[in-house]
Amino acid sequence: MIEQQIKTAIRDIPDFPKPGIVFKDITPILKDPQLCVNIVDAFVEKLKGIRIDAVAGIESRGFLFGLTLATRLGVPFVPVRKAGKLPFTIKQKAYKLEYGTATIELHTDAFEPGQHVLIHDDLLATGGTALAASELIQEMGGVVAGFSFVVGLGFLNGKERISPVCDRVVVLAEY
Repeated sequence: MIEQQIKTAIRDIPDFPKPGIVFKDITPILKDPQLCVNIVDAFVEKLKGIRIDAVAGIESRGFLFGLTLATRLGVPFVPVRKAGKLPFTIKQKAYKLEYGTATIELHTDAFEPGQHVLIHDDLLATGGTALAASELIQEMGGVVAGFSFVVGLGFLNGKERISPVCDRVVVLAEY
């Protein structure tokens, strides 16, 4: 049911951000407060029984549901930011993209070593950013509790790329 609600709300934007790509625009979801509640409810239900001490949301759309999910779970929210965006002491992780490299960072006090951290983003494509976030969290002494995504692009095999880190991968709407 939640998958159909999400797919009904998402709009396809052809040739964005470049020709040949069909962008899955989640912003129409944000115009529907009840759907937003239903999405968080679905995550909470699917994550039952998993130890989660913090939710790490990947910049920037991972913040949209990540913070609400963390609040509902009663755990801290940890922003995973692009390089140069955090003001305190940080740890960084560079990773490869299809078209170059990128760097993400976390505050060094974002969580305690040994804590179980759920990694959240709006979309799972190739899994590169989620994998980099998981490596950074592990390098800082955290345990990856799982991954959660509103949308997954199954044909890009992101789930296969991140599941060796943790096989608890929740995707609410798969394309």
